[in-house]
Amino acid sequence: MNYDRRAVAAPTRELANWIAGLRYADLPERTREVVRIAILDTIGAGLYGFQTPWTKKLLEWARRGGHSNEATVWGDQQTSLRAADAAMVNGIASHAFELDDYHNSKLHPGAVVVPAAIAIAEKLNSSGTELVTAIAAGYEVMIRTSLALNPSAARLRGWHLTGVCGPFGAAAACASLMKLDTEHCAWALGLAGTQGAGLWAFNADGTMSKRLHAGKAAHAGVLAAELAQLDFTGPTQIYEYEDGGVLKAFSDASDPAPLTRDLGRIYHLDTTSIKPYSCCGSTHAYIDAALALRRKFGGAWNPQTPVRVGTSKVVDVQCGFDYAPSSELNAQMSLRYVVAAALADGQVLPAQFSHDRMHDRALGKLANDLELVPDPELDKLYPKDFAGWVAAERNGQWERVDILNPTGSVSSPIDAAGITKKFRGINAELPADKIAAVALDIEHRSVRELLALLHRS
Repeated sequence: MNYDRRAVAAPTRELANWIAGLRYADLPERTREVVRIAILDTIGAGLYGFQTPWTKKLLEWARRGGHSNEATVWGDQQTSLRAADAAMVNGIASHAFELDDYHNSKLHPGAVVVPAAIAIAEKLNSSGTELVTAIAAGYEVMIRTSLALNPSAARLRGWHLTGVCGPFGAAAACASLMKLDTEHCAWALGLAGTQGAGLWAFNADGTMSKRLHAGKAAHAGVLAAELAQLDFTGPTQIYEYEDGGVLKAFSDASDPAPLTRDLGRIYHLDTTSIKPYSCCGSTHAYIDAALALRRKFGGAWNPQTPVRVGTSKVVDVQCGFDYAPSSELNAQMSLRYVVAAALADGQVLPAQFSHDRMHDRALGKLANDLELVPDPELDKLYPKDFAGWVAAERNGQWERVDILNPTGSVSSPIDAAGITKKFRGINAELPADKIAAVALDIEHRSVRELLALLHRS
């Protein structure tokens, strides 16, 4: 790898130097495997997401910009959009129904990095190995950016970190594919960072803006890299600059060290989690716990059973609100609703977010009858561990299930076969096995070959 740590003196340039020098041979096999799984999982989530009204609205808007032959809307037969717009549309689709991957740094890397990288790889006809390398770079930069911000601190200020950190990841992936040198990579990071945004105000009324954050971040990253390639300069101290650098602007508890600590030696992307449930990742440990309790209590759930749910401060602020039926997102972000659905239905999948199920009075009552209990021990764990517990009373005794990290995390991983099954379950009309065979062997196949399999006849 052409990466000389001594040649750079600041985190932005150090990251840029690493991106410019990263090669496929530098990636550990485990990292390559994670990237291949991420490609399949993200595309599966994205194809399902095109059924949602918010993705359809964004696609309608993007088509108004006219036809281009740069990149494909997933599921279409032919190219139709500029790469940046395709990345945005496919990114919103990937994040459309809370089925996309997440990382404990409190963001969703797949819905941002994979659509951006695939759009540019299609445009450039990049190889599969180049795509894997680029996605690895993007995930790693995006995750390290959030870790440097201190994800809990930044989240409690109201930032949605997928929107804030996503442009960095998308820009890194695109810069890698475009083979930008260190200086141009630094400009790309600077141009990406100055576009980063995303506010948690969507939780007030469950609006579509959360979906926009992933797509807009993907678009911003493509734009940043393409502008940098045209010698449009960006700030080369985007992280560390005192007056308007990202670290100071977005967090009161930031630390630049995670940006470059063990860079090239430890890949944080290896700890990315896959979602078995279509809701906020911070609630998944609670769903695991609720499902385990349901089995202990014999399956069918008695709604009169008293239930307690332990919460960390961040999860309580983010997901602990009283449940009132409104949008799908409102239910997907509601800790009360998803635990109640797990107890009552034994699953938390797209069916649980239908209009009728979300407005079911008995389920709503069960959700709001849950007792949320602040637990300082969970505060000590979160977000390093997405831990949670649920307890229920039986015959005067409380039975409690604690989950340190949920299904889909590195503690309880979902393998390639599980991702293929998930893909098949949410996209039944598509040839899941053929798509998986190409995605999971992408180094020996091509991006265009993969995209050709996604067409719905």
